[in-house]
Amino acid sequence: MQCSKCRRKAVISQRYSGLHLCKTHFEADFESKAKRSIRTHRWIVSGDRIGVALNGEPNSNALLIFLHHLLGKRKDVELFGMVIDRGIGYRDPGEGEGFALQQGTPLIVASFREMLRTTIPEIAGERGDQFTCASCDALYLKALHQAGKENGITKIALGCSLDDEAQGILVRFLDGSTDLPEPFPESGHDMIELIRPFILIPEREAALYAYYHTHRISQGKCPYSSATLRSDVRDLLYDYAWRHPSTFYSLVNLGEHLIQKGAISINPLLSLRCGNAVSGPCRIAKGFDGVCDD
Repeated sequence: MQCSKCRRKAVISQRYSGLHLCKTHFEADFESKAKRSIRTHRWIVSGDRIGVALNGEPNSNALLIFLHHLLGKRKDVELFGMVIDRGIGYRDPGEGEGFALQQGTPLIVASFREMLRTTIPEIAGERGDQFTCASCDALYLKALHQAGKENGITKIALGCSLDDEAQGILVRFLDGSTDLPEPFPESGHDMIELIRPFILIPEREAALYAYYHTHRISQGKCPYSSATLRSDVRDLLYDYAWRHPSTFYSLVNLGEHLIQKGAISINPLLSLRCGNAVSGPCRIAKGFDGVCDD
């Protein structure tokens, strides 16, 4: 199979676009999509201190690599890696630390234990696996916020892919979380914005991009991820998208349209005042007690 743009061997076939791309044109296409998302949402401005959430997944590694290439020579933007140990144990937080150091990126390290006085296994023991995954996501945002606040971070970059965005939108509808956005308690400099440069990039492409730059394959699966609505939605969407390749893009486009209309709120902001996710499917009560709709 040859590249659609040159005669070299293709390394990936994009069923949604009909293109076959070699390594060079794949990486160019990948980075072009990420840059377009950043420009469209105006996610990076002069003076930003951007913390990249490194959770051990290929998406987060790919994001640090991409942003390092994009911003490495800029003097007006600073880049940091952020590693939060949730205490789960299926993936070593030290891998994220080592990866950030390999990229020459300053590192911010914290843990659920020291910041929230608990770990995910302890929450699972109290509540069961069904609500653990959603609680973990919400508490992870809270921990990222606290670490970001302590280190002067202005933007937190998440490696959320097109798959993640589409799944999140469908979950919002299936669990009835289509309420209007809540009013923000503060605005401007009092908010840490979550940026997601990979929202138009399929997960497998982010994994391939990460592999070409690290030559590592991510292994292991969170033991709490299979008992959630999102897990069911993931399986449903992958099955449907195999027959209709543009499904993920259609859902994300629908979500963006509904956000503009004020019908749903998908893009959470973190309040520097309290650390809670202002909007989204999970809402945090005071302390570490996660109250989630998932």
